[in-house]
Amino acid sequence: MKTNAARILDSLGIRYRLKEYDVDPADLSAETVAAKIGLPLEQVWKTLVARGERNGVCLAVVPAGAQLDLKALARLTGDRKVDTVPLKEVQPLTGYVRGGVTALACKKNYPVFADETIELFDEISVSAGARGTQILIAPGDYLRATGATVGPIAASRSTNVRSVH
Repeated sequence: MKTNAARILDSLGIRYRLKEYDVDPADLSAETVAAKIGLPLEQVWKTLVARGERNGVCLAVVPAGAQLDLKALARLTGDRKVDTVPLKEVQPLTGYVRGGVTALACKKNYPVFADETIELFDEISVSAGARGTQILIAPGDYLRATGATVGPIAASRSTNVRSVH
């Protein structure tokens, strides 16, 4: 299934692969997606919607096995404080439902911030903008397509930060 995110990549001449999987609406976790598409957890990335008090809405892209470090994201965005948006706001802001949020082809061009570990891999997986479809892409191509700023915004699950899928 070709999504708007895939069409954006096509228009930019960026190579990628689409990988489809069966969706369990009761379990939309990135860990489950990784298992279903056969990739290690650290190569599957989730996109979270956040809002800073100064600069507004942004997208944060972190590894599936990590949580978003809100203080680190605030430092990167230039905000004093950043928090994830309530789930009910995700679709109106992005056009995507939980489990299908991607930084590609959102309703608006929000600033994108990706964790610095994204560049450790030859290929990563991100949502294609629909539940059940992932885009497999070279990190450099993804960063170019999204215009993402890279920085240390992910924290391990053992630290005290919030994760919203």
